[in-house]
Amino acid sequence: MDHSKKIENLLLTASVVALVAALGSLYFSEILLYIPCELCWYQRILMYPLVIILGIAVVKKDAGIATYVLPLSIIGVAISFYHYLVQKVDFIGENSVSCGVVPCTGQYINWLGFITIPFLALIGFTLITIILFIVRKLNVKEGK
Repeated sequence: MDHSKKIENLLLTASVVALVAALGSLYFSEILLYIPCELCWYQRILMYPLVIILGIAVVKKDAGIATYVLPLSIIGVAISFYHYLVQKVDFIGENSVSCGVVPCTGQYINWLGFITIPFLALIGFTLITIILFIVRKLNVKEGK
């Protein structure tokens, strides 16, 4: 498989990951009626545009978009990781870190004892980041 076809497939994969993450967050808030905390909103602010930007990149077959999307996904990784730590590590002594009406320590889901909503966001942002680094590398090999 040539580099351009790999790049197209990787961009499509990143776009699907962003779409699933955005739809998942909407499912949690609009169907299950989980109220997002402030850190969840920051993660949404970073993920939602990725759906549109990566979708356009897939249609236009534009690997150069990785340069513009990587900052969003890397910041998303950082915020998601921090939020996950807030949920799972007792920073203050009573696990009482609050960032708004809904505490950021709240865990609407806790599958298998470690999978929470910020963890799911962390996985999504991490996958997108890794994929886009690969896209950039392949794009450089193509000489673009």
